[in-house]
Amino acid sequence: MKFLAVFAFQVLCASLLLVGKVAPLSAQEFEKNILTGGPTGTYIQFGQDIANLLSECGQTLNVRESAGSLENFLGVRTRRATQFGIVQSDVLEYLKTYSASDSGIARAIAGVRIAFPLYNEEVHLIATRQIASASDLNGKRIAIGVEDSGTFLTASLFMDLLGIDAGELRKIGPDESMAQLLAGELDAFFYVAGAPTKIFLNGQIDPERFHLVPIEDPVLQSVYVPTEIPAQTYPFQEDAIPAVAVKAVLMTFEYEPRRNGYHRASCRAVSDVAHTVLSRFSELRQTGHSKWQQVDLNDIPPGWDVSNCVNRGVAANYVMECPSQRAPAAPESAANSAYRARICAAIGC
Repeated sequence: MKFLAVFAFQVLCASLLLVGKVAPLSAQEFEKNILTGGPTGTYIQFGQDIANLLSECGQTLNVRESAGSLENFLGVRTRRATQFGIVQSDVLEYLKTYSASDSGIARAIAGVRIAFPLYNEEVHLIATRQIASASDLNGKRIAIGVEDSGTFLTASLFMDLLGIDAGELRKIGPDESMAQLLAGELDAFFYVAGAPTKIFLNGQIDPERFHLVPIEDPVLQSVYVPTEIPAQTYPFQEDAIPAVAVKAVLMTFEYEPRRNGYHRASCRAVSDVAHTVLSRFSELRQTGHSKWQQVDLNDIPPGWDVSNCVNRGVAANYVMECPSQRAPAAPESAANSAYRARICAAIGC
């Protein structure tokens, strides 16, 4: 598809831009940023959960809104002081596949690393009741997300795999898609996000007019993770809905501390975030977004390496520097020590 080639070209260009440039360091706190997603999505809530824990140590992690996975991937490669981005694993898989036949793309993604695997994101397909299955999308008005979003990539691949010939494709975000659907100006739209996601908690969605389309096609189930959206996840959804999902991952870059001050400080930032996520993982599960309950830190996507800076941060002897020092941390519990051993067995720390 044409848009895939365009995206690959963007990645190639990214390799020639900002990565490796030295950002000025000062006596102030080193800037740390994480690219997430839109204000109603799950990415931004995950970013805020991590930022909240870092703030208790006196550190600031800026949680940045974005269009989603594609923008986040490019942002980690090109934006100053942007060490993290949450990305759908099918975006990474596409790039890995493309890089096999393009040396430029291979160089562009050479420094990409995984910080942590996160959760499975359900492919939500909300539509009018006249659309009973994905095959009914032929000839319809469909929104597939803005071009820099993971939803855009997934929806495009989804329809390509099923041979869907839409009447009209609209490259708009979820908020605009929802408004147009409710106004009768759209027949269906895709949104890839961890359930429950805020946008579908909208009490304006009439269950007599709209529903989540069940996704049960064996072709899609062979490419994505078969799952279901449990009954009453959303106010308009009475029954469990068959669906497919794609894993979200926290992506970073392989910083080299010996290269320069910027790389050294960025590596430290990655280590601090990794240490925070692992050492306070049970707290994230208890007080963060409900999707933390589904995160398996051992479930590393095959074919992708974990950052060395992450490995430093999850080491048992890692010491995190807190500008606003709190009381000394309690000794590591036996349970957390055992969990750390499982993580290190999986990622080689």
